[in-house]
Amino acid sequence: MVEIEVKIRISDIKNLGEKILQLGAKLEKERFYEENTLYDFPSKILYKKRQALRLRKMNKKSFLTFKGPPQKSRKFKIREEYETEVKNEKQLRKILKSLGFIPVFNYEKHRTVYRKKSLKISLDETSIGNFIELEGKRGEIVKFANALGVSKREFIKLDYIQLIKKESAKT
Repeated sequence: MVEIEVKIRISDIKNLGEKILQLGAKLEKERFYEENTLYDFPSKILYKKRQALRLRKMNKKSFLTFKGPPQKSRKFKIREEYETEVKNEKQLRKILKSLGFIPVFNYEKHRTVYRKKSLKISLDETSIGNFIELEGKRGEIVKFANALGVSKREFIKLDYIQLIKKESAKT
């Protein structure tokens, strides 16, 4: 599957949630906690290829996701993505370790998910601030962003790992 998304930095998460509903989106998942761990080989081969292997824990569910390198795009983050639910997270961690993978980065966030047709709208609360993430077709993303009063200039293509590392480099 190809994932197309953008992030936008936001300040007032409560009012934005209300505006999202006013624009016809439906609440899909109430606010929940997420823990994300990236895995790589000690040689950092995935990082060098701009790929990612992520284990995400949310509530009692876990998901393993592979993300391919970003495709060329000026305004959107576009990458191949494959994801599957993991029934036994502890065993998966043992499998990854046995294959030579090590945890290389960890981050947490709270997320609320909305949906408007095929557009997935996530409100994310992270250690570096709040963001809205729009995932879907390019036209839907632009149309919804415009309805929120956001221009393409505010689109962020970076992932949370890049944003967190960029923020910590400032301090």
